[in-house]
Amino acid sequence: MKFIISLFIPLAVGGMSGFFTIKAIPGWYATLNKPWFNPPNWLFSPVWTALYIMMGISLWLVWKTKAEGRIRQKAFYLFGAQLVLNFLWSLLFFNLHQIGVALVEILLLWGTLLCTIIAFARVNKTSAWLLVPYISWVSFATVLNYGIWALNKS
Repeated sequence: MKFIISLFIPLAVGGMSGFFTIKAIPGWYATLNKPWFNPPNWLFSPVWTALYIMMGISLWLVWKTKAEGRIRQKAFYLFGAQLVLNFLWSLLFFNLHQIGVALVEILLLWGTLLCTIIAFARVNKTSAWLLVPYISWVSFATVLNYGIWALNKS
């Protein structure tokens, strides 16, 4: 049951984020100037789905591991914080069209995610490694967010 809940949490957040994103893709987002390295739109959904699944497995590994209560609790709080920031980025960028604010927010997400990885590593090393593709993608998304902001600020 812990495994199912652990998968459900990030996938549910991803689904809600997708709700805010999907309508903006063919409309507002299509009108933006984008840097040359902007991936095709079809790539985002499978990448994020894989990342959310890895996040869920990572959460499950921490949840099932016997570790000192405070260490695990801190890891859970950080995981929750980065998940909230993940959701807020989609809302800020795609729904509210606040590209600059989303850029600042994704930097907060990156920092919180790094702290989450460090906290998870204290509980279960594999759980931390499962988040490395996620922070890599968020790093790329940060550069992409900056590129879109730079090309569209006026």
